[in-house]
Amino acid sequence: MVLLACAALCGCQKKAEDAQAAPSRGPGAPSAPPQNVEELSQPLAKIDNVTITLGEFQERINRQSPYIRARYTSLEQKKEFLDSLIRFEVLAKEAYKRGLDKDPEVVRTMKQVMIQKLMRDEFDAKVTAETVPDADMKAYYDANLAEYVKPEEVRVSAIILKNRAQADRVALEARGEAGKTNKGFRDLVMKYTSDEDTKLAGGDLRYFDAQTKELPAPVVKGAFALINTGDVSTTIDAGNGTFYVLKQTGRRKSMTKSFEDAKPAIRNKLFRDSRMKAQKDFVDGLRSSSKIEINEANLARVRIDTSTAVDDGHGHDLTPPAMGGAQTPPPPPNAPVDPVPGGTGAEKPAP
Repeated sequence: MVLLACAALCGCQKKAEDAQAAPSRGPGAPSAPPQNVEELSQPLAKIDNVTITLGEFQERINRQSPYIRARYTSLEQKKEFLDSLIRFEVLAKEAYKRGLDKDPEVVRTMKQVMIQKLMRDEFDAKVTAETVPDADMKAYYDANLAEYVKPEEVRVSAIILKNRAQADRVALEARGEAGKTNKGFRDLVMKYTSDEDTKLAGGDLRYFDAQTKELPAPVVKGAFALINTGDVSTTIDAGNGTFYVLKQTGRRKSMTKSFEDAKPAIRNKLFRDSRMKAQKDFVDGLRSSSKIEINEANLARVRIDTSTAVDDGHGHDLTPPAMGGAQTPPPPPNAPVDPVPGGTGAEKPAP
């Protein structure tokens, strides 16, 4: 009923003039004569005080995908689609008769539909990806060059010792079976390393490039000298009284993405950012012109249900929806398909 009420609201907003564009035709097919407003306003069916015009019917059927439209070319098939519209109006009328248009859940859902249409009308034409200036994209590219031009990087784990003789013995052990796997090397780190900070990370020094200043230069050079993932170094004198045994755990190739290559992704990002800002400014303007009062004492009294969700035995959550939502539990498995327009089925398209 909620969906019917929403669809009825949206359907009433469409005008017959929108249907003047005829469905696309194949190559070589004769073009249909243009339809005028008078022709489009001719009635096809009446349900009490509701009239379905030729234009409305044509607009709704042409709103479907080409695959669906191809199923409604004969007179009998058109009657079938018209019957679905009549069924829709009959059910909507009964929903109104029962006062469901004033039901709080329906009203909330109607508001959601109206808000979605408001935001589309306000921003779809005004803020588009094509409106992002090239200068802004280039400025973003230059400011974030590190995202698009990256040097080669290597990742290693290290056993750090303060004695050369011990480091030589550990390196020999690490280059054998004991350090063959990453787990085995981590075990050696826990057993021998003298550096407590890297010990907590299993010796992992993470990725770094050849220009890093965070590690001693001999260590960086030794790391890049390890060609294959899994290779273990001999003892490396760091030059500061410490000795390293390294195991290569990863390597990243250098990457250079030109401005032209990065342009599509940058355009989409700046478009999303500008749209979000425009929407925020729009909402902030509406809020500033509205009188808003908040009772924080009552807000503090709101009780939140933190109970566990209830399962129906088929993996579906039967927990009642939140008060502010218009959600309904999903249908059980193998539920019959609902062909009513606006329903969840696929037997007939939604008008």
